Amino acid sequence: MFNEVFTEGDSLLHKFDPRFKIVIAAVFTLVLALSSRWCALFAGLLFSLSILVMGKLPVKGICIRLVMVNGLILFLWLLLPFSVRGEAIFSLGPLTATREGVRYATLLTVRSNIIILALIGLLSTTTVFNLGRAMVDLKVPRKMVQLFFFTYRYLHVIQLEYERLTNALKIRGFQPKTSMHTYKTYAYLVGMLLVKSYDRSERVRKAMICRGFKGRFYNLTEFHLGYRDLLLVSLMLLGVAAIGLLQWTRIIY
Repeated sequence: MFNEVFTEGDSLLHKFDPRFKIVIAAVFTLVLALSSRWCALFAGLLFSLSILVMGKLPVKGICIRLVMVNGLILFLWLLLPFSVRGEAIFSLGPLTATREGVRYATLLTVRSNIIILALIGLLSTTTVFNLGRAMVDLKVPRKMVQLFFFTYRYLHVIQLEYERLTNALKIRGFQPKTSMHTYKTYAYLVGMLLVKSYDRSERVRKAMICRGFKGRFYNLTEFHLGYRDLLLVSLMLLGVAAIGLLQWTRIIY
């Protein structure tokens, strides 16, 4: 099972009702994804940082997760500056980077990092099983909740199976190269991983049916709504509303 390092804490954010966390995370993500003005994005950054400070989360762990996310965003910088029409800045052979493309890539990068910071603070401070229970209370379809649980549970199993297969390759002296043999080997590796994952899912399904599983997970955790939760969710909603005002009004030009 993956380590939920950010769930260990006694801060105000850790005690916050998980149902409200999911609602705030969804609303904030929607508003910020539609934001394009820098004043609104700056307000969103302050919102995300305030959540992280409230949760007392370690800076090192946050930076590691941001590096992983920005590794994927790097591919946008290889494509967007050269694929958006506009004023040319520089050229690399037949490719021409535009000012509009660079601006669009910058906007997506800033948006993504701000949203990830907020999601780290809001969702990673709650255990996966409590998040699933909160999703049920919010009337999220049960099949989606079950898919969420099983994905979390068996990603670790698939990772272990992948490590076992790669170790078997190393024992047999396999060394990856730029060759057809290497490509075929990795194709076989992915194929075996899919086959073994399917076999494991069938065994798990039959085992759960034998134990009387009828599509419902039971949890002894009960959520209690308090005045502190209402006050905190009100402040967060005001913060999200302020971001929306900065985006869709001209309070700040």
